[in-house]
Amino acid sequence: MVAREDDSAGVALPPPLVYLAALLAGVVLHRLVVRFALPLPATARIAGAAVAAGLGVVLMAGAVGGFRRTGQNPKPWTVTPEIITTGVYRFTRNPMYVALALVQVAFAIGLANGWILVFLPVVLGIVHVTAILPEEAYLEQKFGAPYVQYKQSVRRWL
Repeated sequence: MVAREDDSAGVALPPPLVYLAALLAGVVLHRLVVRFALPLPATARIAGAAVAAGLGVVLMAGAVGGFRRTGQNPKPWTVTPEIITTGVYRFTRNPMYVALALVQVAFAIGLANGWILVFLPVVLGIVHVTAILPEEAYLEQKFGAPYVQYKQSVRRWL
């Protein structure tokens, strides 16, 4: 293992704020500029939002649970003492970011707001550049071959 001088991924922009900004921007655009309603009946909106939110909450709980079990801080700008490869981390290397995306989808469906969905690829791109790439570089530098092997066996998103 090789430790960086500051021993963190150096993520400066908290990813949850990126998701929140997109949600708020979508609401503002929809209400004050141009409505972009998703044509869904109320029952479908409620069911779709509930499923997306439920999946997001379960995924987030599994990810946070993995951090708690290993005594780590889930904030991406803190030290990572070990790689988590169990639980939801067996299926995705970024379950928290996937969970936040699902919650954003839930809001879009529940509010019938297409702008929130339009912003999702933008959010994913920003999170990819500002958080995921620095995290991956940090983990590869710190853990070397074990992390590279993990990257090769588990997808970044899904």
